Amino acid sequence: QVQLVESGGGLVQAGGSLRLSCAASGSIFSINAMGWYRQTPGKQREWVATIPTGGSTTYAESVKGRFTISRDNAKNTAYLQMNSLKPEDTAVYYCNANVLTRDMNIGDYWGQGTQVTVSS
Repeated sequence: QVQLVESGGGLVQAGGSLRLSCAASGSIFSINAMGWYRQTPGKQREWVATIPTGGSTTYAESVKGRFTISRDNAKNTAYLQMNSLKPEDTAVYYCNANVLTRDMNIGDYWGQGTQVTVSS
């Protein structure tokens, strides 16, 4: 079993910043890509950013230049630094990880989500 736990969400004024964290735990052999997604009521989950084990990070156009994804492999943790927040960034943010488990199975895992609300 693999668990992902997000934290760091909250209420912030437009123009402000938040830093989300996603800690993975459980039967982990290694973690491949980690990513962040977001979802608002009535809409499909939207991809925000991805960070592979190696190589370049990628971002949705809507957040490019404002959000930064990073990871600490020693802690099995990914982060999303969100700056210059806008009301349209309001959503539940979910962490995703592609994990190779100790019994050599690969799968995608999701956290429970953390609410980010940006007031105008």
